[in-house]
Amino acid sequence: MARKIRQLIKDLEKAAFINRGGKGSHRNFIHPKGIVITVSGKPGDDAKAYQEKEVEIKIKRSKK
Repeated sequence: MARKIRQLIKDLEKAAFINRGGKGSHRNFIHPKGIVITVSGKPGDDAKAYQEKEVEIKIKRSKK
C-alpha cells in the first residue's frame, strides 16, 4: 500500500528539512546543506512511487 503525502512530509521534517511553503498543493522544502525538494499533493493523497524514491534519495544525501 502506498504511503501518504503527510508521511513523506513528516520524514522530511524529521531529517531537518524546513517547509518553505508553496502554491496550491505544492510544498517546497530546503535542508540547511542546500538540498531542495518539492512535494506535490494533498496530505491525504497516496504518494506516487517517484515521490517516495525522491524523498528517500534527498534524505540520504542530507545525512552525508
